[in-house]
Amino acid sequence: MVGIGETLLLDGRTQELVESYVPEGEILAGIVDFFSVFADGTRVRILSALAITEMCVTDISRVLCINQTTVSHQLRLLKNIGIVKCSRCGKVIFYSLKNDTVNDVLLKGVEFLGY
Repeated sequence: MVGIGETLLLDGRTQELVESYVPEGEILAGIVDFFSVFADGTRVRILSALAITEMCVTDISRVLCINQTTVSHQLRLLKNIGIVKCSRCGKVIFYSLKNDTVNDVLLKGVEFLGY
């Protein structure tokens, strides 16, 4: 924040553009929630697996060698945020990415890191 007597080097139009572009409130909270998903290695592994195919908790647990309780917990969180969706086939619930945006973000991260 600029104190009294301090002047900005930005022109007024650019200042207004910056102020209107920087998210606040509900939008800021949503962006923070979305990107916090990628701050946990277990979630990133689960999302990467779901980018390939829909899977049930048991398959995710076995393929990724992660405890089923942990997988269920993470999937519940991802579902609540709106990143994964589920469908039931008899007694089995299959999870998948809600859309390709999450996979795009993962791929951009890999690209940024130069892998």
